[in-house]
Amino acid sequence: MASKLVQFILMGPPGSGKGTVATRIVKKFGPAHLSSGDLLRSQMQAKTKAGLAAKEYVDQGQLVPDDIMIDLVQNELNRTRNQSWLLDGFPRTTGQADNLMKRERIDFVVNLNVPFETIIDRIKGRLVHLPSGRVYNTEFNPPKKHGTDDVTGEPLIQRDDDKPQTVLKRLKAYENQTKPLLRFYSKLSILHEFSGTETNKIWPHVELFLKSRYS
Repeated sequence: MASKLVQFILMGPPGSGKGTVATRIVKKFGPAHLSSGDLLRSQMQAKTKAGLAAKEYVDQGQLVPDDIMIDLVQNELNRTRNQSWLLDGFPRTTGQADNLMKRERIDFVVNLNVPFETIIDRIKGRLVHLPSGRVYNTEFNPPKKHGTDDVTGEPLIQRDDDKPQTVLKRLKAYENQTKPLLRFYSKLSILHEFSGTETNKIWPHVELFLKSRYS
């Protein structure tokens, strides 16, 4: 249904439903979905100049510097010149944001504002069958028999990353990192926030907003 080129950024803390919203946006409006994690992996595999430079840092367990991340993203954006795009997971710092704004037109930023308590409640019920990767949730997708995989009957585990204290620490780190970024976009009057506790209730508002921007 897209009738014009739209370039925007999607933000939201881990566990906010951002992946689900991104999938729905792509299905409904058809932009290229550029995920920073995916493009980092793809360019390292393709051995582009920026990909090789990034790999040196990744292999040492270090953060990839802003200038290299910008080059990685720019490589992907150059391939979508005649297409709308949605940038997911980038930028992460005001330095990256400022650099990107100088290179590309950013029409708006969509931020999903989901309470941390809600996210912790969602994630703490997550159980995983490690051999297959099957994921369950004690609240909304429980296994048929408590603590065991539906297919094999093998035990399910809660990953350390999904324990409440670990999730809270990750969310606090995200908050500290993105607060300046949200202020940056707010000052430019391009930040649009959508608050709620359920993705299915947030989505109609996001959809309505995007319809207005695509028409």
